[in-house]
Parts: sequence; C-alpha cells; structure tokens
Amino acid sequence: MSTTPLTDGFGRTHRSLRLSVTDRCNLRCRYCMPAEGMKWLPREELLTDDELVRMVSLFARMGISEIRVTGGEPLVRPALPGLIGRITAVPGVREVAMTTNGVLLAGVVDDLVSNGLHRVNVSIDSLDPERFAMITRRNDLDRVLEGLRACERHASLRPIKVNAVALRGVSEPDVLPLAALARRRPYVVRFIEVMPLDAPREWTREAVLSGEELRDMIGARWPLLPMAPERASATGTSWRFADGAGMLQFVSSVTEPFCASCDRLRLTADGQLRTCLFAEWETDLRGPLRAGADDAELAGIAAGAVARKEAGHGMADPAWTYQGRPMSLIGG
Repeated sequence: MSTTPLTDGFGRTHRSLRLSVTDRCNLRCRYCMPAEGMKWLPREELLTDDELVRMVSLFARMGISEIRVTGGEPLVRPALPGLIGRITAVPGVREVAMTTNGVLLAGVVDDLVSNGLHRVNVSIDSLDPERFAMITRRNDLDRVLEGLRACERHASLRPIKVNAVALRGVSEPDVLPLAALARRRPYVVRFIEVMPLDAPREWTREAVLSGEELRDMIGARWPLLPMAPERASATGTSWRFADGAGMLQFVSSVTEPFCASCDRLRLTADGQLRTCLFAEWETDLRGPLRAGADDAELAGIAAGAVARKEAGHGMADPAWTYQGRPMSLIGG
C-alpha cells in the first residue's frame, strides 16, 4: 500500500490520531452529557481490539506517529492496558498518550505504564468537592486526585497534564486554585474553552470564558510570561509563571483557533474518520474494513477524506452552528 503522507489541500501533514475506544463514560459532565438518558452505541458497532490495532497500523504506515487514546472514558473499556501495549508495539508509533477523567486511574496506572503509555492528561474542572459534583454529577473528586497522585510515581509520565474546562458563571472560583496546582505539583494545568459539543445542545458563546480572560485572572495574582510553542501544531499556548514556579497552557479553540497548523485526525469508537473535531461529515472506515477491504483500499479512503479537509472550523462566523455528534461520540 502507499505510504504517502496524509497531507490535505492546505499543505497540512497529519501526524497525530485521536483514537476513541468507547463512547461510554462514568461521569455526566454538564458541558458534555445529559444527566440521564444518553443512548450508547451498540457494542457490536464498536471496533474490536484487533480492528483498532489494524487501523493504527494502517495510519502509522501513512505517517501517523502519535496516538492519543480517548473516549468517552477510555478506562471503562475492558483490558485497556493490553490494548495500549499492542498499540505501542506498532512500527512507526512514537508516542501513545491517553486522556482520562481519572476516576479509575489509580488502580490501573502502573499497568498502563508497564504496557508503554507515554503521557496522560487527566480532566478535572474543580478542586472543590461540591462544585466538582455539580459539574460532573458525581462525587468522585477524591478518586480523581488519587489517580493524579498515582501518576506521580512514574517519572516517565511527567509533566502530567491536567485538563480544566472553563465555563463562564461556573468556573471563576476554580481558576486560581487550579493554577496554583501547577505551582506546587509536577502538573501542567491546561485551561480549555468550553466547546459546542454537548449532547443537550445548550452551548452558547456567552458561556465561553476565554483564554485571554483566564490569563488576565491568573496574571493578576501570579504574573505570566509566554513560552515558545511545544511544536508548530500545538493545540494550546504555553505560559510560565514569571517566578519560575511552573507552567500553564490555554486551549482556546473558540477565540484563538489553531486550525492553520492542525495535524490531527480522529477515529471514533465506531470506526468513523473525522478530519476536524467540529466537522459535520465523517468517513466510514468500519464498513469497508468489515466488508473485507485490504489496506490499500482503506488507505485510499482515508487519504481521500484528508484531502477534503476544510481550512478551519468556521466558528468565527456569528452564524456558525454545529449539528454533528457530541464529544462523547467523537473522542476527546
């Protein structure tokens, strides 16, 4: 099969794949899921471990070198450490990371690391138990913090990244405590603008607490200095505390989009390829895969989808709307 790099019509070469392994989650975050009544994908529609590994192998031969395992909540998928081990063994894969809500992390992080996991992002939107429960609709803050502490045992995972979604009218009391976490622990705290990917379709632009506003809030307490990006395709801007106590990142997809340098693709748990988080269209890979397509055919389908990738998500247009799948069905 062809090993031509996955380059789109705007010259962006794709090196990173977000690989969703489940749509299910053990939290019910208000900006993602309804309190109840979420309809899960039938299990037979999810890619099997063998199918996931085959997809990773296919993309690796097309230049993908970084895999981020996502969900839903990836740790609710049975035997995930073994799957991680198989993915890390794929030739061409340089790094395997995972985004998790951390609830189940403490009991499995040692196994994940021994199977080759390189990096971890743990989502935690508040350090206040009551506010955490209000946002997630679960009383699991202690378990998440235990998971974070367990990650600290592994130097290979550092710096551990903490993802915090910011919502206007909710998150303001949490901004400084979360920033302070990056000053006293080996964590990079990443503030993420809330995005229009919630299942209840309640997102509004007014709910977005922008990266600039967050930096102003934090900088008034601890001055911040900009840093060079980790890489040209970084999803967020990096800032360090002027006194050298640590660093923060700001992922501002709504107000400071980074589409021009995007090198990411997404494969949903049911085998749909997405070239943009906010895309209204998907390309089916599961169907051809299960119908017996060989790798050359699958590569052609994937390359065709990437060639059609749009310049950006278009959110700057005041009339822009999103009617696609919610985040839990896409992969974070």
